[in-house]
Amino acid sequence: MTTRISINGKAHALQADPATPLLYVLRNELQLNGAKFGCGMGQCGACTVILDGKPVFSCLTPVGALEGRAVRTVEGMGSAEHPGKLQAAFIKHQAAQCGYCIAGMLTRAQALLDRNPHPTEQQIRAHMEPNLCRCGTHHRILAAIGEVARGEAP
Repeated sequence: MTTRISINGKAHALQADPATPLLYVLRNELQLNGAKFGCGMGQCGACTVILDGKPVFSCLTPVGALEGRAVRTVEGMGSAEHPGKLQAAFIKHQAAQCGYCIAGMLTRAQALLDRNPHPTEQQIRAHMEPNLCRCGTHHRILAAIGEVARGEAP
């Protein structure tokens, strides 16, 4: 079955079983390796991507449900040479320790900032709650997001 989808602004015609999780297509077919497999149950957030403006767990999102929809991954937010504002703030605050969760953290945060450019600290904390960081850099992650929300981004 062919599923037509936009990923990071580029049209794709995906040839995959409709039940295949989006995460597998991103990583294995499109070589977009930012989103990570963490738990496979939507409990850690390492696989988070933005779907039609909302954060979703790509490990739980079947490709068959994506016809005509738009996905944004961390690769669509900037590059090492030209990081986006949120990415630059994460770098400044050294928000990544091992880095495994960071793509999911960035995409979840970006979805919030796209919808609400100036969220309160409480709104940021509530929005970021589904994503876990086992290294314990949550305070740095929150500081980076807060900086962008206040318009103080690097």
